[in-house]
Order: sequence, then C-alpha cells, then structure tokens
Amino acid sequence: MSTFQTGHIGLNVTDLDRSADFYQRVFGFEVSGRSDQDGKEFAFLAQDGTLRLTLWRQSEGRFPTAQPGLHHLSFQVANLHKVQQAEAVLREIGATIHHGGIVPHREGASSGGLFFEDPDGIRLEIYAPDAAGDRPAPSGSAPTCGFF
Repeated sequence: MSTFQTGHIGLNVTDLDRSADFYQRVFGFEVSGRSDQDGKEFAFLAQDGTLRLTLWRQSEGRFPTAQPGLHHLSFQVANLHKVQQAEAVLREIGATIHHGGIVPHREGASSGGLFFEDPDGIRLEIYAPDAAGDRPAPSGSAPTCGFF
C-alpha cells in the first residue's frame, strides 16, 4: 500500500486578482504561473519552489458552508509568532476572523491558531503546535476547527 501525501489544493474563486493578492499577502505564496485568457483564468501559487495552491476563476457567489464538501483548509506554521504575523495581515485587510483571534484547538491544548475566511468565504486555519497559550477554547473540549 502506498503512502499518500497532499499535493496541491485547487480552489474555485470569483475574482482571480483579489484571491491571488489575498493568498500572497496572508501566506507569502508567489505566483509561479498564470493565465488571464478569457474562460481559462488561473493562477499557480508556490512557496519555496513547490506548488501549494491553484486558483481557478470558475465560480460565482460565496462558498456554501451549509452544503456537503470542503469544511476548511488548515496550514501549519512553526510557531506562535508566525500565526501572529498572519493575524496582523488579516486584520489589516479586513478579513473575517472567527473566535475573535488566536484560540486553542480545544480546552487544555497547547496547539492553536487562527480561523478565518478568504474573500470567497472559504474557511481557513493557520496554526502552530505552541500557539494556544492560556487562552480559553471557544468550543470547550470539542475541536475548535470543527465549529466555525
């Protein structure tokens, strides 16, 4: 049996420029490929030369969280400082942040992070193993990432 590893993530977006800018600013991704050809608009976003995210302008409206499908995307960073850097950018650009800011994954957990939305309402998480501190968990013993 093979071991599976996530390759890249592909997202449908409504505005390619807006979404590419968002992911570059928040995550530090670089555009490694792009097409603005009508009907075939996309951007490939990379980090350290590795493709991480593809954006496809193939949708309208906002992401429907009440329907089956993607719940959220989670990205791990090295430490609390990196989560705080992302939080500062998200606040600067006026992104929707859930739970008021950085929170633990559950009551008593040392790991925690930031739960937020991209411009199309896709739910995202940036967390670190040491980011919880002494903050209270918004969902008690239930996993915070499951309820936002």
